[in-house]
Amino acid sequence: MSKTSLLSGSSAPRRLPWYVRSVARTWTCAPPPAEVRDFHAGLPGYAPTPLTELPFLAAELGVGRVFVKDESARLGLPAFKALGASWAIHRVLAGRPDGGPVRLVTATDGNHGRAVARMARLFGQRAQVFVPRGVHPAAVTAIEDEGADVVLVPGAYDEAVRRAAEAAAGRPDSVLVQDTAWPGYERIPGWIVEGYSTLFAEIDEQLGAEAPGLVVVPAGVGSLAQAAVTHYRSRRDETAATALLSVEPVTAACVLAGLGRGEPVSVPTGDTTMAGLNCGTVSSLAWPLLRDGLDAAVAVTDTDSADAVRALAAAGVSAGPCGAASLAGARAALTGEGATGRRRALAVGSDSTVVLLSTEGTAANPHAEEQR
Repeated sequence: MSKTSLLSGSSAPRRLPWYVRSVARTWTCAPPPAEVRDFHAGLPGYAPTPLTELPFLAAELGVGRVFVKDESARLGLPAFKALGASWAIHRVLAGRPDGGPVRLVTATDGNHGRAVARMARLFGQRAQVFVPRGVHPAAVTAIEDEGADVVLVPGAYDEAVRRAAEAAAGRPDSVLVQDTAWPGYERIPGWIVEGYSTLFAEIDEQLGAEAPGLVVVPAGVGSLAQAAVTHYRSRRDETAATALLSVEPVTAACVLAGLGRGEPVSVPTGDTTMAGLNCGTVSSLAWPLLRDGLDAAVAVTDTDSADAVRALAAAGVSAGPCGAASLAGARAALTGEGATGRRRALAVGSDSTVVLLSTEGTAANPHAEEQR
């Protein structure tokens, strides 16, 4: 079922875009492959990213403990995307019988393209990255500095994906390495999602015996949220399952819209500082797992994200607008008018542990600095 409620802000109250599915925690799926973590551990510069406890947020949100998984420095890059890109490119290269050079083609809102470019260079390959409008020039420059051939697309993210797919099609020296799937193109996006499993394995180790009551995940095309569902819905060793909440910009809430309709939909996208989440179509590979395994979804504004960026910065956590979206989403879901019902739906109480995935640092998206 879906719900909307009022969220009080600094100006007039607005409707809170919100969806909840009460039976999601009873759904199960197969686990990710165990060998992914060992692969990442063998990469140069690998180390688990910090899981930082922030008591002031626990007090604000009315829960027992709040942790932020800080992805601002992952394998030398300022976002989590290197986990998926590295594993997928490893699988692509391992499956090429001739072992010859290959051009790795992708479209990006910023972080994924830079990760593909970095990993292409690490593995001695070339990269071509299609970048839609709205990506900050500094993020484009960072991709170029990795040695990639950058193609600027005067359209939205979905158009950049289409252009990248066309550029790779029918060329034996080219492979599309895209972090969204559609019918007929799902194997490589599936490898990317598998790569993200390392992030959740690290959280398990860092929390020890304590299982989170709620994990909050920023969602663009839904691949990281798919990895979260795969991890937590494949675990059978807990008496109380973890609730999962996805967060999107109000200008690009394709996951929320699909959940509300009960089927995947494409939505028009607008301008947002949460550039990495500015996606209008949910991944076909992610959709079934999000439909069945997500407890709830919420959409937030750029102002919500900017407020969260400042709060995390004051606590010493470097978070870009996409990374801070998780805090903005937790605030929207757990506080304000109507929060009692939302908290009950998520089974979040005063003793719950909440994990916020901060998926990028400020270096990944200069908008964070500009908002201060």
